[in-house]
Amino acid sequence: MRKNRGFTMIELLIVIVILGLLASLVAPKFFSQLSTAERGIASAQMNAFETALDTYRLDMGSYPAKLEDLRKSDKPRWDGPYLPKAVPLDPWGNPYIYKIPGENGAPYSIMTYGADGQPGGKDNNEDIVHK
Repeated sequence: MRKNRGFTMIELLIVIVILGLLASLVAPKFFSQLSTAERGIASAQMNAFETALDTYRLDMGSYPAKLEDLRKSDKPRWDGPYLPKAVPLDPWGNPYIYKIPGENGAPYSIMTYGADGQPGGKDNNEDIVHK
């Protein structure tokens, strides 16, 4: 009869090194996709705001003074709520910025400052502006 042998320390170290190399190749790709997903979520939420704002304007004749008016209002002809849930924060935990009137002659604008919460920036910190 032969004795069953386990793995040697060298074999285990080789496996750990290989797993570490694979992780170092995959992790940067994964995290770059994460920041792209956050920007996509912010854009999708702003598109939902635009739809709700336009529906509100059709019912009320003007745009609301603040985004929270899409959920609750005492005004006559209000036929909401125009958003299914409370106004969400952006993917980085900051409130969306809603301006009425908007920039460049638009009736309103919705924006987020990105991951850093500050105006300007590049990559994941870049501002996202709708309308």
